[in-house]
Amino acid sequence: MSENTMNEAKLGGRFTFPGTSLTVQRIGYGAMQLAGPGVWGPPKDPDGAVAVLREAVAAGVNHIDTSDFYGPHVTNQIIRQALHPYPAGLVIVTKLGGRRPPDQSWQPAISPQDLTAGVHDNLRNLGLDALDIVNYRVMGSGHGPEEGSLAGQVTVLADLRREGLIRHIGLSNVTAAQVAEAQEITDVVCVQNNYNLAHRHDDALIDDLARQGIAYVPFFPLGGFTPLQSSTLSAVADRLGAKPMQVALAWLLHRSPNILLIPGTSSAAHLRENLAAGQLTLSPQVLAELDGIVAV
Repeated sequence: MSENTMNEAKLGGRFTFPGTSLTVQRIGYGAMQLAGPGVWGPPKDPDGAVAVLREAVAAGVNHIDTSDFYGPHVTNQIIRQALHPYPAGLVIVTKLGGRRPPDQSWQPAISPQDLTAGVHDNLRNLGLDALDIVNYRVMGSGHGPEEGSLAGQVTVLADLRREGLIRHIGLSNVTAAQVAEAQEITDVVCVQNNYNLAHRHDDALIDDLARQGIAYVPFFPLGGFTPLQSSTLSAVADRLGAKPMQVALAWLLHRSPNILLIPGTSSAAHLRENLAAGQLTLSPQVLAELDGIVAV
């Protein structure tokens, strides 16, 4: 078995975004934590941030999730410093829809001018001529997706795709109705929403996307747990000789073959723990126990 094949097996197997030639390992890397505290400014250890990215790619990771409003600009600049010229097969997914003014708040940036400028910011800071995948991120109130038309914003991205600046389009923090609306305008290759063992409101959407071969990328994979739910997860992890986060990530890989993971960290040790989740086998009994967490 070649080293590449071993890495693929370790990282949860492979997934090809629908209608594309982009194939990634199912465990990727989220770059948000490479910025400073509060996702603002440079990290305390810039060399460490570069090293984590290089180690991830050396381990076989070929799906990196980022945004130019992380920092702002910081994570994309670190990605470029660490990895440019990019290795063949590396897929960088970014997102638009937000901005970070000097007060460090998170604000919507959804006008055609905002979205077009955001694409050019990403291209410049990543050192690219075109972006592999761009997610339109609905900022919302912080309490999950809210209904409302995305047609104007998705149309702008579709136009930028026709110009050749974007290759493929995804969505983030959206409802099933918004996914359907966007699909009337353009092809959607991925959806990135809040989902984990304890927060499972998107079960029906995940299954619908799986039938279409569309990727579902959970953010916040270990958040929103009650103490009782956390204790159940910790007990299972102890029995398996694993960390709770590793079990939570492994459960997501088992949940559906279209789920891709983008755990983020600025620590090399934590990176290795996250990637090792792809080697964790969960028995039917363990899966049933974990499935019960949502009802606790």
